Amino acid sequence: MSAKAISEQTGKEFLYKYICTTAVVQNRFRYANVTAATDWGQLVQDHPWLLTEVGPLIVARDQAHDDGIISKLDNDGGAGSSCAVIGVHAVSMLAWGGMYTVLTMTERLVVKPDQLIKRRGKLGLVGVDLDLQGVKEWLKPRLMKETLVGKAKGFLKNFLIEPFVPHKQEEEFYVCIYAAREGDYLLFHHEGGVDVGDVDSKAQKLLVGVNEKLHPDSIRQKLLSHAPAAKKDMLSSFLMGLFNLYEDLYFTYLEINPLVVSQDEVYVLDMAAKIDATADYLCKAKWGDVEFPPPFGREAYPEEAYIADLDAKSGASLKLTLLNPHGRIWTMVAGGGASVVYSDTICDLGGVNDLANYGEYSGAPSEQQTYDYAKTILSLMTREKHPDGKVLIIGGSIANFTNVAATFKGIVRAIRDYQVPLKEHEVTIFVRRGGPNYQEGLRVMGEVGKTTGIPIHVFGTETHMTAIVGMALGHRPIASEPRVAVHTANFLLNTSGSTSTPASSRSDTFSDARSEAGAPPARPGASAVSTAKATTLFNRHTKAIVWGMQTRAVQGMLDFDYVCSRNEPSVTAMVYPFTGDHKQKFYWGHKEILLPVYKNMSDAMKKHPEVDVLISFASLRSAYDSTMETLQYAQV
Repeated sequence: MSAKAISEQTGKEFLYKYICTTAVVQNRFRYANVTAATDWGQLVQDHPWLLTEVGPLIVARDQAHDDGIISKLDNDGGAGSSCAVIGVHAVSMLAWGGMYTVLTMTERLVVKPDQLIKRRGKLGLVGVDLDLQGVKEWLKPRLMKETLVGKAKGFLKNFLIEPFVPHKQEEEFYVCIYAAREGDYLLFHHEGGVDVGDVDSKAQKLLVGVNEKLHPDSIRQKLLSHAPAAKKDMLSSFLMGLFNLYEDLYFTYLEINPLVVSQDEVYVLDMAAKIDATADYLCKAKWGDVEFPPPFGREAYPEEAYIADLDAKSGASLKLTLLNPHGRIWTMVAGGGASVVYSDTICDLGGVNDLANYGEYSGAPSEQQTYDYAKTILSLMTREKHPDGKVLIIGGSIANFTNVAATFKGIVRAIRDYQVPLKEHEVTIFVRRGGPNYQEGLRVMGEVGKTTGIPIHVFGTETHMTAIVGMALGHRPIASEPRVAVHTANFLLNTSGSTSTPASSRSDTFSDARSEAGAPPARPGASAVSTAKATTLFNRHTKAIVWGMQTRAVQGMLDFDYVCSRNEPSVTAMVYPFTGDHKQKFYWGHKEILLPVYKNMSDAMKKHPEVDVLISFASLRSAYDSTMETLQYAQV
């Protein structure tokens, strides 16, 4: 799940389009969006309801006042109470022996910012009971003006205009649906509005468990016990339709406050919502091209859109969110989980106000993709100087499949391209990584620091993954001589170009129970001794053929072979009946090797008599046939 907030306009559009209820939902699609670029004439043409006439009002001008105060006429033609002039069209007329004015009343409106701001009414950010001219006047001191909301400072630049709904306090209700691990909670309170208070303690609550269905009887019994009896049927129908909408469109949060319910109609006044962005492929037809606005105080940057576009076109994962472009602490982290760990550690060590970005690259991105990602971050962090200099944390845990050397080559290219601005901005880089070919990646990273003069501190799996955060923030000294790790989980690689594993990384922990060199493998049933030996199925001399084009699995086996100090790869060849015979490139350490791929099993067995193991990745359709064919060969 990836819960992302949507604008109020988008949420109401979904509700008005797809809610199914017997309750009469009023003001459907009666909203207009206003920005600094809005053409008011065009806006009125697109939304004629903004100037809808709601009836004439005949008034007599009060001769005692020159400030626009008028006296409304009673039904018998006498003067009534005084009120302010609120119409936009006026025609003078002579009647009842005096001068009177006919005012044509137009639609009364509400205007508010639509930028994911909570408690807008409390903040004075809602204009109510205005005509269109009043809306324009209300917007003048607010549109494109910097505003402080809590601790977030940002510009008000997107507003929503809706019809004003006169109503009584007792007609306001509160509704909220949100997702939790155990299911979806439906909250209802019979007193809504800006003063609703702590709804978690006040509201009636109903849990709809995973794979459970909501029933109208449950709504009436558990949620509407305090609701007016005359409105229970309408509320029950609306809440049922709202919950079905919530499920069908994969909402994760949906709040309406207040929900106004009159005797015959329902009005959705204010709404906040989040949807599960990962359900886009399921809801594309209904969602359309939905936009996820940034939180108030954080602008949407073109660099974020650029990385999002790269992510959409790649099988890898590339994410970038700018938190504080003026910050001095920047991160380039491999892995979604690691990105959270690094960000939390930076905040724990007091760097929350200096943390500039959040993001991650993972899923085995190519060298070019990593280069594009890295240069975007380097471009952002070298746009303005910081008096204390800046730090870049290139971190990650131990990768499973990602070729660390390949991804680091992309980062190294970006560092070379930006070496001049990096030195001008006094950037210090801290690197920590592990995984396949990570030694080669760290070597290349260290060399670029020496050749460019950029201070780059490189650490492998001998250093805790978050230790570099303390070093970068000055909370601990920078380690100078990393310890040499020798266990196989580190995937240690040498840098000399030799095909053998470095002596310091060799391990004697594997079993020596194996057949003599050159002797054929023991077969079950030969003797008691032979049977005992046959239980040792694999040893350092085992040779295997892999059935299926599983290149990533084969590369993982070769990496493991290498760090276990095998002299030769355990995989001798591959069988893939859907292509012709060819060679497939792999890495043995940091050296490229070629393994043969055969179309026919017989060719593979004849050319590699030393093979005694078959590793099958065959599908359900071909597993039986391929296994029976393999068993025809006594060597396996």
